[in-house]
Amino acid sequence: MRPESPRLSEVLTFENLIAAAQRASRGHRKAADVAVFLTDIEREVLGLEREIQSGLYGPQPWRTFQIRDPKPRIISAAAFRDRVVQHALCHVIEPVLEHDACPASFACRVGGGVKRALAHAHDCVRHNRYALKLDIRHFFETLDHSVLRRLLWRRIKDPGLRDLINVFIDAGAPGSAAGRGLAIGNLTSQHFANFYLGPLDRHLQRGLQVPGQARYMDDLLIFGASSEQLWRVHNSVDQFVRMHLDLELKTTVTCVLQTSEGVSFLGFRIWPSVVRFDRSRRKRWLRQLNTLQRGLDSGSLSDDYVQRSAASQIGWSMHADTRALARAWVRRLA
Repeated sequence: MRPESPRLSEVLTFENLIAAAQRASRGHRKAADVAVFLTDIEREVLGLEREIQSGLYGPQPWRTFQIRDPKPRIISAAAFRDRVVQHALCHVIEPVLEHDACPASFACRVGGGVKRALAHAHDCVRHNRYALKLDIRHFFETLDHSVLRRLLWRRIKDPGLRDLINVFIDAGAPGSAAGRGLAIGNLTSQHFANFYLGPLDRHLQRGLQVPGQARYMDDLLIFGASSEQLWRVHNSVDQFVRMHLDLELKTTVTCVLQTSEGVSFLGFRIWPSVVRFDRSRRKRWLRQLNTLQRGLDSGSLSDDYVQRSAASQIGWSMHADTRALARAWVRRLA
């Protein structure tokens, strides 16, 4: 049964805003703006409720910075009070977005994540001879606001809730053209972007009836029995994203591979019998752990910081068959 269309009043309940503040503060309670907000949390959330209800709410300027993971990306970090609003909003609209989600889509979903995406892709690799690898060209930067609204408004009817959603859509992304783009780093951007590609999931599943697919945001694998079949699928997908989503495929990464030779996905290389880091992720992983080792040896990094950072890096290795490599680094850092 399809969930009822959510309303702004559900976002603005005192309980929802308090819970949103608690979720948004996880791992960040020592930050100055978070500590100030939580010190007087009741007054803060009531103030947000009044601002949103009266139409006066607007996000504060983002703090932007660039990362390379592995390609350069501009990340937009929202102020804590805006992250609270995003958590409150996404908690209410998530059931509606989830109802339309394809089982083979793994980003921004309860029960999803990289580990499950890799497991599903691995299963598809074992059962299919060929894989088509696709990616969307500048996806977050070029996503069309009018298309996004058309898709969202089919499910969200409440005018007040639409107004709040528009606040985050209209904010766009640094460097994007007017009417395009969502800021990487915002919770709303992740949910909206993943939902945006839902029609493509359904085109593959119901229209083309491909035997297997796996998508994590705009990183997409499609499986089939022959190279010829998958190039026909590629042509259909290319036409679909242009006509219906106003997007373009990234031609530099488009390829059809024999699954027996290994398929790259999410920084890993997947063969029918094993999953490993791909070459670039392995180099970055080793480089980051070497940096921690040097910091530990020189005393420039605390034992606690090194242990927490190394645990995070080694946690990534658990997504693949790299336990021996991880154990070796644990012994070195011990």
